[in-house]
Amino acid sequence: MSPSAERQTYRVAVFDFDGTSIRGQSGSLFTCYLIRSGMMSPLRALRLIWWGVRYKLHLPYRQDEARELVLGALRGRTANEVDALMVGFHDRILSPRYRARALAAVEECSEDGMVTLLVSATFDAIARVAAQRMGVDGFMATTMEKDERGNYTGAVAGPVVAGPEKYRAVARWCDERLGQGRWRLARAYGDHYSDRDLLARAQTAYAVCPGKTLRSLARRKHWEVLDWDA
Repeated sequence: MSPSAERQTYRVAVFDFDGTSIRGQSGSLFTCYLIRSGMMSPLRALRLIWWGVRYKLHLPYRQDEARELVLGALRGRTANEVDALMVGFHDRILSPRYRARALAAVEECSEDGMVTLLVSATFDAIARVAAQRMGVDGFMATTMEKDERGNYTGAVAGPVVAGPEKYRAVARWCDERLGQGRWRLARAYGDHYSDRDLLARAQTAYAVCPGKTLRSLARRKHWEVLDWDA
């Protein structure tokens, strides 16, 4: 990812995770994983389902709520135990869901000299292992708060990396590591209407297996629509 010239601008390609790089949503899949494992109560699961309905229908919702509900189910476990649980979930449940064309696109961008990044609202521990699996240069994800003993409190530390925050997180990463004014967003891949801000800032935007709302927007904006499940 080193430019050949001293002041050459880095080209950056950003990949959304849920629904883009993988089939399905890691949050809802992790919830099901916890329910099946007996680690989440039915009442807490119903609250999460209601959150998901509001998200899907673009109704008012609070981004922090879903993460707090999930981490709340694991209260009493150490951060190391929770992180290990998330890694195990990734390896058992998410690994078979990676889209081959997503992995191929990452490889193509890397071979073309681009800096490749993964951006996601999912938990940091899941995104970290996902970034390794995909072979990207870096990742941005939602960080959860820890107490003085290093255990998760159940609260979100900083903003949830969703909606417009995805581009802001990418910009912070690139400014810090590549240098301000030394990079441009060459490509962005997203699947949901909430990814529209990230897609709109890219030189080339790709709507991957989009829902009806994003598909309509992509048509108006002349963004390429990709069916990575075909």
